[in-house]
Amino acid sequence: MAHMIDLSGNDPSRPLRVREFYLGRQPILDRNQALFGYELLFRNAPVGPAHIETTELSATAAVIAHAAQLGVEKVIGDALGFVNVDEQALLSDIFGFLPVDRIVLELAGTVPATPAVLARMADLAGHGFRFALDGGMAGAALSHPALPMIEYVKMGVRDADAATAARLRQDGRKLVAQKVETRDEFRLGLDLGCDYFQGYYFARPVIMSGKKLSPSQLALMELMTLVTSEADNADVERAIKRDVSLALNLLRLVNTPAVGARQRIDSLNQAVTILGRRQLQRWVQIMLYAEPGKRGQNLTPLLMLATTRGRLLELLAHKLRPAHRHVADIAFTVGIMSLMDTLFGIPMAEILAQIPVGEGVADALLFRTGFFGDLLKLAECVERIEDSADRIMPALHDLAMSTEELVELEMAAFEWSDNVVRYAL
Repeated sequence: MAHMIDLSGNDPSRPLRVREFYLGRQPILDRNQALFGYELLFRNAPVGPAHIETTELSATAAVIAHAAQLGVEKVIGDALGFVNVDEQALLSDIFGFLPVDRIVLELAGTVPATPAVLARMADLAGHGFRFALDGGMAGAALSHPALPMIEYVKMGVRDADAATAARLRQDGRKLVAQKVETRDEFRLGLDLGCDYFQGYYFARPVIMSGKKLSPSQLALMELMTLVTSEADNADVERAIKRDVSLALNLLRLVNTPAVGARQRIDSLNQAVTILGRRQLQRWVQIMLYAEPGKRGQNLTPLLMLATTRGRLLELLAHKLRPAHRHVADIAFTVGIMSLMDTLFGIPMAEILAQIPVGEGVADALLFRTGFFGDLLKLAECVERIEDSADRIMPALHDLAMSTEELVELEMAAFEWSDNVVRYAL
């Protein structure tokens, strides 16, 4: 029988306040680079003088249960959520909190395959839970006693063995390449026959010298310049009308629940008038990422990351400078523009030469300095929580913000971004 864990965090043997944790979500893409799932990464924040180790899976069950109560569905949208579990979490009673059809339980390589663990896995599988195995070198996965219950095996592509990968695939296992940071590693994983790819390779800029923007990208850039300048509404409207698909997409986007308009917006004139310049600018920026170009769905993860970043920066700025609405708008722009070098394959300095931005925005995008640069650095640390967890607490301290507030804002940003992307494509 599963034993209960005290979710209040009051267990004297575990001096951890459950609320003190960081949340990260790392995208998992399919072979076509469309979004498939997220690994949800929960890290205990160091609390008090004890400075509990943040990388271990200690108190995983309590943290997952708390996150689940906040609403895991908000974090994963339509995707699958992979959640790391250790032995204690596996044997605990937390799974009533999780949506069984949306969650894959990922066993750390250190989980011992004891009779109790195997029996618990069989019980959970009977309730519909699926399992992944963090295979490490992957060779160990072949002889793992739990393999018959495992659907996904994770492996690092650099040290993966092609014969092992082939055997796992023959046995019907789906392979997930993890820590994929470069396009070369993505190609290595494709050659190995991996089905899925976890990492931020898709957000790395691949700069191509002499690259020119497509006509529709140029039209959007010109529109962005018009919107941010003092041009008349009529001029903005004319510019949008010149591109039929641009006008249609904009009207579709501004009617998403994420905009929060009180009435349906049926014309460009209404869009420009009701939304105002700053809102219009935001949707033009989003449309740059949603351009239905030759790469089809490939941009979805980048669009997802850019809109999440933009929204998180906006919410952080609003929390920290509540009296200054324009500061939150600028923060959104910084977040969404921070991936435009990846989107266009052009250095950020060249992009900023084409789009007029203020000094604070430029400093944040080029050097990660100033107030907006600090917010951007925090968002990037949260994305790369595996490598950067130790940098989050000092950043939060400088901003006088709690881990609880950060997680709350993150979840709001995830939910908003998922809403936008659903309508944008």
